[in-house]
Amino acid sequence: MEKVIYPKKPMAQPEKPILEKGVDRLDPRIGLWLTHDPAIYRDREKGCYYTYSTGAICQKSKDLVEWEMVGKVVDVPPVESSEWVGSTDIWAPDIVKVGDEYRLYCSNSTWGVRQSCIFLAVADNPEGPFEPRGVVLKTSDQLPVNAIDANVIEDIETGELYMVYGSFWGGCHVLLLDQETGLAAEKGIGTCVARRPGWMSTAIEGPYIIYNPDTGYYYLFVSYGSLKTDYNIRVGRSKSIKGPYVDFNGRNMTDMEDSDNDVGMLVMAGYRWVSGKPYMGPGHNSVLRDEDGSWYIVCHVREMNFKQAHEPSIQQIRKIFWTSDGWPVVSPQPYAGEVDQSIPEDMLNGFYERINISPTLPQGIQHATPMKIGLEGYYENCSIQGRWTYDNGRLVITYGPHREEVFVTVVWDHELDRPTIGLCGMNENGVAFWAKRVEDLL
Repeated sequence: MEKVIYPKKPMAQPEKPILEKGVDRLDPRIGLWLTHDPAIYRDREKGCYYTYSTGAICQKSKDLVEWEMVGKVVDVPPVESSEWVGSTDIWAPDIVKVGDEYRLYCSNSTWGVRQSCIFLAVADNPEGPFEPRGVVLKTSDQLPVNAIDANVIEDIETGELYMVYGSFWGGCHVLLLDQETGLAAEKGIGTCVARRPGWMSTAIEGPYIIYNPDTGYYYLFVSYGSLKTDYNIRVGRSKSIKGPYVDFNGRNMTDMEDSDNDVGMLVMAGYRWVSGKPYMGPGHNSVLRDEDGSWYIVCHVREMNFKQAHEPSIQQIRKIFWTSDGWPVVSPQPYAGEVDQSIPEDMLNGFYERINISPTLPQGIQHATPMKIGLEGYYENCSIQGRWTYDNGRLVITYGPHREEVFVTVVWDHELDRPTIGLCGMNENGVAFWAKRVEDLL
């Protein structure tokens, strides 16, 4: 039998902080708690991974599992920005390296308004300190957009740099940047690439674009909904940075006729396994393609709390797998150092818990149901019966008219505190699912 390398038990996070007592997000003893809007970056020179999050807080890691506090890397916004906004709050930084210069694009805003600003700060190393260079974009109630949540992406053909940004109101836009200065190279607000209907609170934010050289597409990840309840992550793709971005079913991410909340392929939402804490509101993600070709999604998430009380966020990282037709599906468990490897077929047999990542209105918590990978190709999920086959590390599940392409991996089961087999896949309609093995066959 092939030897399977299971991930080791990851370092436990500290006890969840109580916000009412006041917590310093710079205190290294809080671990990954209070990480909000994390942007991931890998620096070749230092050999470290970095995240930059709201508050201009930087953390670093050698392995994406254990993290160390670096600290606040931007002191205050430039005067032009803070006077415009009336605040020195810094939200949702995103980093890009141009030549030898590290550029951090930061949002300066206050809650629930469009009197906002995106400014650029620069440094000669990823740990800062970053010094403000200037304002990239200012918005007010006179404009249909909100200047927050910046992300910078390079055009693979022209080398031009673009900034995607936006939150609520008029949606998310793409704006051309000046290569030399890093500031805006065009007037106006740019091109709209994603938006939502007014009756859905126009709730969209946190845009992030990544290019996949294996598929030839740019992928636009956005967060739908309210970060306090139904936040969820959707994706569309395009051959051009400026769009149009369409989802699995060909729907444009700017489509305002979204009566069923099904525009944008859903990749993460609130979830609840049978055991352990339920989580709500995964969102404001970033994406990393590592040097070995592995892909990761990074986001913040909260323990489920529908009591309108403050709930601290925590960072999660999960591996991304790409389907044969070029769509991302996400690991069923947060990353614990697992490696890509061949999993013997006889290790798949067992009882699983399964969570369908399917759009709902509103996007509620997705609950686990019982699933079975049985002997001789038998498949069962509650009353559904079907078949499964396994070839070259890829599982295919069929039942009735449905077919699911499934990735098999080892994961650390954070709820049951042990290693196990994890599955993630997608059906012919673009609906994803997660599953984890919890028991042997009887």
